[in-house]
Formats: sequence, structure tokens, C-alpha cells
Amino acid sequence: MAHKKPFLFSTLLAASVCFPLACPSIVLADDYSDLLDILRAKGSLTQHEYDTLLSKHIHRAAAPQHVTRTAEHTAATPSARRVAARTTSHPVKAGYEDGIRFDPGQEESATLRAQNAADRAEASARSAQQAMLSTQNALNSSSVVRVAKYVPGKGLTFKAGPVDINFSGFVNGFYTYNSPAGGRPVAGGVSTGSSGFDSSSVRNGLLPAGFILKLSTTQSGIDMSAVLGMYPGVNNAKNGAFNANTGGSPVGLGTAGIDLRQVYVTFGTKEVGTFKVGRDLAIFGSDAILNDATLLSVGSTGSNAAPGNTSLGRIGVGYVYADWIPQISYVSPTYHGLQGSVGVFQPLDQFNFAGEGLSAESQQHSSPMVQGKATYDFAIGGIKTRLWASFLIQHHQGLTSDTIAESEHRSAMTEAGEIGAKFTYKNFQGVAYYYRGSGLGTTALFFDGVAANGRKRSSEGYYVQAMYNFTKKFKLVGSYGVSNLYQAPGENDSMLVRRNQSEVGAAYYSLTDWLNLVAEFAHTNSAAHGGNHNSDNSGSGGVILLF
Repeated sequence: MAHKKPFLFSTLLAASVCFPLACPSIVLADDYSDLLDILRAKGSLTQHEYDTLLSKHIHRAAAPQHVTRTAEHTAATPSARRVAARTTSHPVKAGYEDGIRFDPGQEESATLRAQNAADRAEASARSAQQAMLSTQNALNSSSVVRVAKYVPGKGLTFKAGPVDINFSGFVNGFYTYNSPAGGRPVAGGVSTGSSGFDSSSVRNGLLPAGFILKLSTTQSGIDMSAVLGMYPGVNNAKNGAFNANTGGSPVGLGTAGIDLRQVYVTFGTKEVGTFKVGRDLAIFGSDAILNDATLLSVGSTGSNAAPGNTSLGRIGVGYVYADWIPQISYVSPTYHGLQGSVGVFQPLDQFNFAGEGLSAESQQHSSPMVQGKATYDFAIGGIKTRLWASFLIQHHQGLTSDTIAESEHRSAMTEAGEIGAKFTYKNFQGVAYYYRGSGLGTTALFFDGVAANGRKRSSEGYYVQAMYNFTKKFKLVGSYGVSNLYQAPGENDSMLVRRNQSEVGAAYYSLTDWLNLVAEFAHTNSAAHGGNHNSDNSGSGGVILLF
């Protein structure tokens, strides 16, 4: 429409100038005003343009004297009266400054510029909207990596399309001073009391460092994940039966040990439960160690003069180490707080930890180890409670020792069970735990579980622990634990460990969400069946960072 306006203006101006002069006998005021009305009604003229052209037409129509008769004749017509009325209601200068003459060409240029500016603004708006939509589509694209909201202690989670990538871990270091209190050696004991020398070390605690990578996704309605957990230590490694957990080697040119404890996959649904295949923490004894406060400190040192990847904490002085074992296991959905788990595990050997031919060994396994557990979580009167009970069964074949004839092919069936409870009320937390086994051994699974005569030894142990949070950042912990190993029928080994026990007191202060300061004192005592015993005291201070 805008490109037609110059032609329209030219035509109307020519009409207003030419017609009165060239054709004095013809008066077009009525036709002209009607034409203007029609153009305004069709939207061809703005109100401002209409008023200006109408005013000029009326002015020129009234000025010439030689057309008076015609004007008088036409003044009586209805159209002329309308023109006069419009002249009264729309004076020429209404809304305009004096001395400003309307120029249709300039007005048309201003209109075009305004229209162009509006078009450009509209195009910019469309471009901005398109850019916003493109950005939103890009953010929702599977090729964009996003970061989930950080939760302290839960690691960092990155979302790459349908896959969650979680990276978590911890690093710790302690200065530990161990002072033996003397005594005579105990075979299978965990105290350093008979070593006779004080020792200082900069070492890991019960935990080494840990870096855990977990990939999770859902495909065809199945939740699945893959986990890789690497646990390096700060001290030099030394080759031995326990690999990275063997006592260290504090000599020059040494290197730290790396313990790949976790390599497994999980898959399942909320309705069916979750299956696990690979290497991970076992079921039996897992709640005992995961609720042990010394998990974040040192506890019993084991070997402090030449520390390995970890200390003992309360392992062997309250529970048997659960261990990281290849497995195919299953965890059920939770039903009203009740949950069950069961699995088959790589069978482990009976091991002569006490030495000196005191225990039988085995390296033949025709059937897997089986473990299972039930847990129940509930709350009564503000007291949150978790109860658990689990079992372990493994058949050991081909037992050997100095006193077992090879032709006898002795075997033993190991059975063990445990129960535990954890209570939380406001700022207080308490843990009580007990285990008992036949052929289970002490300290670690199947350490000294079978006597040299091929008969199973019974064992039991317990620990109690109390924790109180004085503030959100500061807490104190105290615990006491015992592990007992009894002689097998027909056995009389005076050097064999009868009892390992310890008392631990620790203070923890959370400097930040990540960094925790730890100070601890531990007393450890070992006693043999024949009367030998020894003890030691250790003090530790350090930090543990968890993310």
C-alpha cells in the first residue's frame, strides 16, 4: 500500500491546482471531498493526510472570485455543507505549529522510515526467538553435557544425554605415633606390643584414598550402571600375600600400591530388584565395617613401622573383614522397610595367618561361597532404627597341614551369622554388633578358621559404639570391641591368639563440607591361649577429604 501513496498524492495535488484554473466552469469540491472520504475509508489515507488534503481543497475552492456563482449554486448542495462542516471541525492548523507547511513527500518518507524500522524490529524479534529456540534445543540435545546439582558427599554428577556420570572419592593422611606397651608374641594377634620399639609414620587410615567412577542409565525400562573403584595408598607397596594390603616397604625408590577393589555392573528395576555382577564389597560383615567410626580414622594400626595401604581400624577387634569379592548377587526392592539380598561369591581359601603350622589351609573349591542378608528400617518415637542379620556358607575341600595326611582329603563346611543394630536419636547415634562362626576364623575371612588337625575352630566377636554430635561440625566417638578365637576339639596350641580387643576414642571436626579434621587415641591388646599377651597405644591426627 505504501508504494501507491506518492502517485496518489501527485494525482490529488494536480487535481486541486489544475481543475479550478483550467476548468473554471466546473467545480469539483463535492467530487473531491467524496473521493477523500472513500480513500480514508479504504485506509489509503491516514487521518493526518486526509485533514491536510481536505483543507487545501476547501481553501482553493473558496478563493477564486470568478466562480462565485457556481459556489453559491453548489453551497446549497449536501456535499458542500459536509465540506463546510468538516472545515469547522477540522481547522487547518489544528494539532500543528504555526508556520509549518505540510509536505506530502516528507511525510511519506517519514512513514516509510517508520515502517522500515518496524519491519526491522519485527525481524530482530523473530531472529531472537529463533535463537532462543535453537539454544533450548541444543541444551536438550544428547550431545550437551550438563552438571547436576552438587550434594556434599555424593560426588560430582555429569549428565551426557541419557547417561549419568558420577565421580566421587576421598583422600586421607594421618600422622600416627605407636608406642608398644611390651609383652610376649601372640600368633595371630593384631597388637604391636611385643615389637619393643616406638614408631612414627605418615600413613593412610582404615581407608586408603578412593576414586570411584559410576556410569548410570536406563534402557528399555532397565536401570543399569557400571562402577570402577580405584583405591591407591600413600605408602610404598610391598609384594606379599595381601597384595596392596601387605605391610609396606619404607625404602627409597618405592612406589605406592593401587587397589582396584570395585569392578562391577548392576541392572534391574524398582519393581524387580537389582542384580550385581563383578567385584565389590561382600554382604556378610558389610554393615559392621560401614558403621564403624574408625572407617574415617586409624584405629588399631597393624604394622605402623612399615605401613601398607590401610590400617586395621576395628578389623579383628570386633568383626571379621567383609572383603571385596567377585560375586553375582541380588538385592530386592524395599517393602515397608524390609529388604533382602543374596549372592554367590568366589570361594576363598582357608589361610594359615598365625603361621608356624598352627592352622590348616585349603585351595580346592567345587562350590561357591553363599551369603545373604535381611535389613529392616523403622522409626519409633523419633528413634530411627536399622536392624540387620546375615549369613555365610562355604565348603572347603582338600585341607592340608603338617599333621593331615594327604590321603585323608579332609574337608570342612564353614557357617557364620551376624546381627546388628544402629540407633539414631537427635544428636546421638549408637551401634551394637555381634557375630559367630564355625570355621570362619578371625580378623579376615577364613584366617585360622581350621586347626592343623583339620577340625573347625569356633569364633565370635562384638563391638559397641556411641557417637554424639555436639554441633553440626563437631562430634565425639567412643567404641569398644572384641574378637575371640577358640581352639578346635583335640587342639592345644598355647601360642594361638585367643582374644584381640581395643578401645578407641576419637574427635571429628568438619572444617568444610569436604574437609574433616580427626584426632584419635587407640589401645589394642592381644592374648594367646597359653597366657602370652601384649598391648600398644597409638595416637593419630590428620585429615580426610570426602567429595
